[in-house]
Amino acid sequence: MSAKTILFGTLTLIMFLSCDKKTSKVAIPTPQKVAYGADSLQLSEEVYFDKVLGALVGSAIGDAMGASTEMWYRKDIQLKYGFITGLTPAVRERSPEGTWSNNLFAGATTDDTRWKYLTVKYLSENHGRLNGENFAKFIADYYRSVAKSLSDKDLLTNPDVLDNNIEKIDWIKEWARVALAKQENNDAYQQALNRFYGGEMSCAGQLYTPMFGLISKTAEEAYDLGYKHAIFDLGYAKDISALVAAMTQMAMRTENIDSILNTATFVDPYGYQDSRLVRRIPYSVADASIKKVLAIKDRVITDSLLTQEALLYRMPKGFPGTQEDWMRQEMAYQFLEENEKSIPFHAGEIWQILVTALEYGQGNFEKTLLFIINYGRDNDTVGAVAGMILGAKEGYKKLPSPWKETILKVNKENMGLDLEAMALEMVSSEKKQLKPQR
Repeated sequence: MSAKTILFGTLTLIMFLSCDKKTSKVAIPTPQKVAYGADSLQLSEEVYFDKVLGALVGSAIGDAMGASTEMWYRKDIQLKYGFITGLTPAVRERSPEGTWSNNLFAGATTDDTRWKYLTVKYLSENHGRLNGENFAKFIADYYRSVAKSLSDKDLLTNPDVLDNNIEKIDWIKEWARVALAKQENNDAYQQALNRFYGGEMSCAGQLYTPMFGLISKTAEEAYDLGYKHAIFDLGYAKDISALVAAMTQMAMRTENIDSILNTATFVDPYGYQDSRLVRRIPYSVADASIKKVLAIKDRVITDSLLTQEALLYRMPKGFPGTQEDWMRQEMAYQFLEENEKSIPFHAGEIWQILVTALEYGQGNFEKTLLFIINYGRDNDTVGAVAGMILGAKEGYKKLPSPWKETILKVNKENMGLDLEAMALEMVSSEKKQLKPQR
């Protein structure tokens, strides 16, 4: 008798015996996941405007505070400024991604705030039609309008006009290359995307996706909108860009910082946590960072330790705290330094600094922003993301003075960005969906 015959007979017998026995009718239910912050957000127009303006101004504060020391090493910041406790003049050379003029007043902003302006215009023009394709078209159209300015007749008699126009096109051309390719076909899009800023996993989406948290009714909706518009992001950078949108939305509904941070735990509509081997990287990074901050705060620091480590933990001039406070903050900085990436604007590094700062500051706007800015690296971008989240939480009225007044004034008069008008434009666009004022 052949092996095949024996195998066939065995399988037939098993099937016969199986059919002869009754199957169990017991079924254990599969857990049903409930959306995080599932109830639809409803705010009066007055409260909504205050939170939107708070988010825009808060983001601009973070951007402006980091403008003078963007990409600096923290020890170099301490050498020149001591511990930064407020807005400093943006003493730096003009650049496409930075300030578009040399040596600007305190309160001047960079591309982080310009992206907020562009996003407001996109939202107004595409209300009800928000998707990656329309966003790509919007960016491509803006690029074309800037490119046309190079044919301006004024260039023939005024070379300075050329400098200004080239600065603008240098800034947007890297993004336009991807946006134009996305409109062409998927192969062209993938090629352009994978060479965007040298193929680095940049923080591209985090420059604008938090804005979608301001117009969404739930954290899940904000995540989905952020994800669909993260057309410049690679890998888990898309997840991070979507998460900061969801965190901003959570900040619109709660002042509890733990609830905001837990967004990375509970909002996962695309199932990143189910990924093989690595699971969800942003969650793992956030979890490790939060635990580290908790451990640092729980550590007992004795007088003898303060004496022994006085040189290692030398407190910078102007630090608004005790030697023990500085030692704990320096420990957090050293933790971040151990995990820094080769490029400061790596999405993963931006995310880790953001989460660490939010946990360390426990929702306090000023403490969180000062932690971020004095760490250095890509501090204006991290500051802008944190500032938007905490600004949405606090609202404009609760933001610190004179920071907020300076930001409104300088951005309107010197940068040409009227943040209050931007907030009004957003509120007007969303007005029909707001709960009537009672």
